[in-house]
Amino acid sequence: MIRTVNILDVDFSKLTLKETMNLIRDKIDNCNNKFLHIMTVNPEIVVQIQEDNELMEISKKADLLTPDGVGIVWASKILKNPVPERVTGYDLLIESLKQGNLYNWSFYFLGSDEEVNRNMEIHVSNFYPNIKVSGRHHGYFNHEDEEEIVQEIEYLCPDILIVAFGSPHTDKWIEKHRKRISAKVVFGVGGSMDVITGKVAETPEIWKRLNFEWLYRRIIMPERKDRQKKLKTFAIKVIKQALGFN
Repeated sequence: MIRTVNILDVDFSKLTLKETMNLIRDKIDNCNNKFLHIMTVNPEIVVQIQEDNELMEISKKADLLTPDGVGIVWASKILKNPVPERVTGYDLLIESLKQGNLYNWSFYFLGSDEEVNRNMEIHVSNFYPNIKVSGRHHGYFNHEDEEEIVQEIEYLCPDILIVAFGSPHTDKWIEKHRKRISAKVVFGVGGSMDVITGKVAETPEIWKRLNFEWLYRRIIMPERKDRQKKLKTFAIKVIKQALGFN
C-alpha cells in the first residue's frame, strides 16, 4: 500500500523520487495489461480537480499522484502529514531518461509543438543513446491524426509514454484512450520538453533552492498571472482544511 496524504480530496503519494522510480522500473520489468498512470499534480491542478468533476474522477482512478510543487509540500506540512519531497513531472522525466539509458527502455513522446518534439528526439539520441525512441508526435493534431497516433502507440508498445499537452488535457487524453494505450507507464510532463530542448529557460538554481520557481515563472511569463491566481485559492482552502472547515 502506497502511503498518501489527502489534500483537498486529492490523495498524494508520499513516495520519494527514488521510490517512485523503483515503482516505474518494477512496472516495466513486470508488465501486465494495465499501464501505470502517474499524475503529477501541482496546486493549480488541485484547484482544477476541485472544479472539474471529470478530472476528479480521473484523479481517483490514477495509480499515483505525485506532489509537483512546493505548494503541495507546504500544504502537507500544514496538515501535519508531510510528503518527504517534491516529485515533479520534470524530475520524473529526467530520472526516467537516465534509467531508460541504463536499462534500454523505449519511449514515445507525444505533445508540444513539432520543433520541440523533434528536438526532444535529437536530445535523447545525443545524451541517452541506449534509449529507443519508438515514436513521437507533436500535440497539434486533428481527429484523423489522433486515431493514427493511438494506433501507432498501440502497435509500438513503448515502455514509457510521455504526454505533454498541459493540464487538464493531458490526463483527459490518457483517460479517453485508456483501453487502447499499450505503454507500461504513462505520465504527463507539462512544459518539461520545452525546458529540456531549450525553448524555455530552466529555472536558475538559486530560485529552486529558495523554492521560488513559481515566482521566477511568473516574472518571465507574465501571461501566467491568471493561472497563478489559483495558488491563492489553493492556500485558502488548505488553511480551511487544516482548521477543520472543509
